Amino acid sequence: MRLFQFGCGNMGGAMLAGWLAGGFDPAAFTVIDPYLAAAPDGVRLLDAAPDEAAADVVLLGFKPHQLGSAAPAIAPLIGAGTLVLSILAGVDLATLRATFPLAGAIVRVMPNLAAAVGKSPIALFGDANGAARGRTDALMAPLGQAEWLAREADMDLVTALAGSGPAFVYRFIDALASGAAALGLPREQADRLALAMVEGAAQLAAASPHSPAELAGRVASPGGVTQVGLDVLDADGRLAALLEDTLKGARDRSAEMTAEAIKAMAAGADRHTQHH
Repeated sequence: MRLFQFGCGNMGGAMLAGWLAGGFDPAAFTVIDPYLAAAPDGVRLLDAAPDEAAADVVLLGFKPHQLGSAAPAIAPLIGAGTLVLSILAGVDLATLRATFPLAGAIVRVMPNLAAAVGKSPIALFGDANGAARGRTDALMAPLGQAEWLAREADMDLVTALAGSGPAFVYRFIDALASGAAALGLPREQADRLALAMVEGAAQLAAASPHSPAELAGRVASPGGVTQVGLDVLDADGRLAALLEDTLKGARDRSAEMTAEAIKAMAAGADRHTQHH
């Protein structure tokens, strides 16, 4: 397999780290990034696209607004057997297909930084089937839990849940520690205990056959310490409402950014046409 990765910032770097940690041959990867000082051992690093035969896989990992300017250099590396993976937030499948019409398959990929340690939720949507879908699944396996979406419109909501979600969890951990500190526990100790608790709870939930809702019930006993705390969280449905509002806000902003990206690329294409 020959995978050409255009852009290796935080997310692209996390995916590359996950692949290498998962046992992929570093020699299979070529990173094209003029701003990257060094690549992992064994990975070829270039500052411009090479004049070579079409790649097996091309990963688009730069800023979404750069697609129009980057596309001419990328296109020669894309052929009928090429799988194009895009982590360009807001760039829909139709735009990608119009930009790279010769690609064998195109898949939008929405991971998060936990891909570096093989623990990322990954949303997938594209026109891949058969061998291309199997190749996509094989590439995602070392990075975390991949889920194919039935509708591209769901990408915005999954972006809010799985992409932005870590920030919401970090905020919750910080709030737990802050609450404990406000009630008298030394702050550094509260931070350590809150983080260890969430780490253990997440690992247990991932390994358990029971749902998180069931696990919460198993921790609590009627009239006990935990149940009193759960009653506070559940009062008037405020925790559920807060998180629904949080996800809605993030989802709607993702949808706005999608529309903005499409509009900006269309304007860029019009300027290019007028120039020529």
